[in-house]
Amino acid sequence: MSRDLARLSIAEIRRRWVDSGEPPAPQVLSRLRRDPRSGVRQLYRVLEKRREAHKEEQQRLAAMLHFEKVLWASGIERIAGVDEAGVGPLAGPVVAAAVVFPPEVEIAGVDDSKRLGTAEREELETAIRERASGVGIGVAEVEDIDRLNVYQAGLLAMRRAVEALPEPPQHVLVDAREIPDLDVPQNPFDKGDGLNFSIAAASILAKTHRDRHMAELDRRWPQYGFARHKGYATEEHREAVRRHGPCPVHRCSYGVFRELAGECSDAFYRLRDALDGELSRDALERLEDFLEAAGDELSRDERQKLRILLNRRWKTA
Repeated sequence: MSRDLARLSIAEIRRRWVDSGEPPAPQVLSRLRRDPRSGVRQLYRVLEKRREAHKEEQQRLAAMLHFEKVLWASGIERIAGVDEAGVGPLAGPVVAAAVVFPPEVEIAGVDDSKRLGTAEREELETAIRERASGVGIGVAEVEDIDRLNVYQAGLLAMRRAVEALPEPPQHVLVDAREIPDLDVPQNPFDKGDGLNFSIAAASILAKTHRDRHMAELDRRWPQYGFARHKGYATEEHREAVRRHGPCPVHRCSYGVFRELAGECSDAFYRLRDALDGELSRDALERLEDFLEAAGDELSRDERQKLRILLNRRWKTA
């Protein structure tokens, strides 16, 4: 091996191990590290860094798969990870995904969808669907959100995702809550989309599915920019609602639409605008007193919204 490596040029070593992505054996790395050529030692450092990153990824995946491995070892094979996307936006549905993997599956890069870029999510979506033994998608439409509230609609979407699996799961792992009306054991994980492999995979499927749906809605209502902001309350989106009013896929039960339509009280808009400006602690205290003394000038919802805004300003004062 040493003689073979000594005969290889730097360009050949780069093609063989760096460009190809093939991990070199430990003895090859050791020989590259001792090579007298500075260019080879530079390639060694690239390969060693890659090896360390691969080792860290394997350790991360092992930690994320810990609960699945315990269940697989006990004979439970159909374990569904479940998560949703779209609780925060002002428009569009809540989408949930349920995904079941055969025992011992690992997919490098699977993580909370919020930590991944669009291209990474789409690439991982393909790998997840190829390796999964079952995938289910559940949707709670805007009508469900306005009728139930968004939290309950999220639970409904997750139950529909589980029910859409080709086979009923034997166990469910879910992000931060339990899904009602499921007759199987469940384990909720706080921030599970960043801690558990199956839940993270479900978060990726839910996010990519919803993003594509919002792009379809953008073609129907291009004036709102759904393809860019996915229905979230960006200033672009809020300004479009002010200009055009809400469309059928806006969650009109949300109080923000009264605010954007100019239907709130004058006192609300005065206080809201004041909270947008540069404020000293003395000014915040005066606004606090004004809010307490506003009485019937503000509705309960207006007072609650202003209290949230005021608390945010105190945190940065």
